[in-house]
Amino acid sequence: MNVRFSRPVIASSRVPLNVDADALEAELRFLQEDASAMMWIDHVNRQDYRGGWDVLPLRCLREHLHAHPVLQGFAIGQGGDWVDLPVLSGCAALSSVLAQLQCPLKSARLMRLRAGSEIKPHRDLRLGMEHGEARLHLPLQWSDGVEFLVEKQRVPMKKGELWYINADLIHEVYNRGNTDRINLVIDCVVNDWLREQIAGEHGR
Repeated sequence: MNVRFSRPVIASSRVPLNVDADALEAELRFLQEDASAMMWIDHVNRQDYRGGWDVLPLRCLREHLHAHPVLQGFAIGQGGDWVDLPVLSGCAALSSVLAQLQCPLKSARLMRLRAGSEIKPHRDLRLGMEHGEARLHLPLQWSDGVEFLVEKQRVPMKKGELWYINADLIHEVYNRGNTDRINLVIDCVVNDWLREQIAGEHGR
């Protein structure tokens, strides 16, 4: 069955957001240098990347609250009751970002792509606004050597900007810089508020 949408599919769009850049930088430094290295886990889809790509879960399904971090970070495809993980309680700036999103939140993760690494072209099926879910990216550590492409078009995201990425489309990331790229990646349920934010110059 073919489904037709009344508007063109949006590949990416910047979403308005206020961030405390200094506070976020301090929290990120703690989560990388001072917190236990065991909190970060390698991405499980090893066929989808080359080099180093790891994840720090911040929110998960309630049923996985006390489970292995792999389940907390990657068992995110289904619905259910989503909760903050303990690590988020000490991160006021990250929590403030999440609190500004006036839509139901699902998973939240820090995703680190090591310098010299790449995420190969792939799709996250049905993870797009047209299917009722949205993936948001907030770059926290970024360099000019990072290239994020959706359908071969570069997304001009910068550090401290929140972007909607239609992950149902083919996307890929290349970190050709000398520093690791770290994004806060949030999965949300689309409601009227989020749809309005994403629409932006695309039709608001």
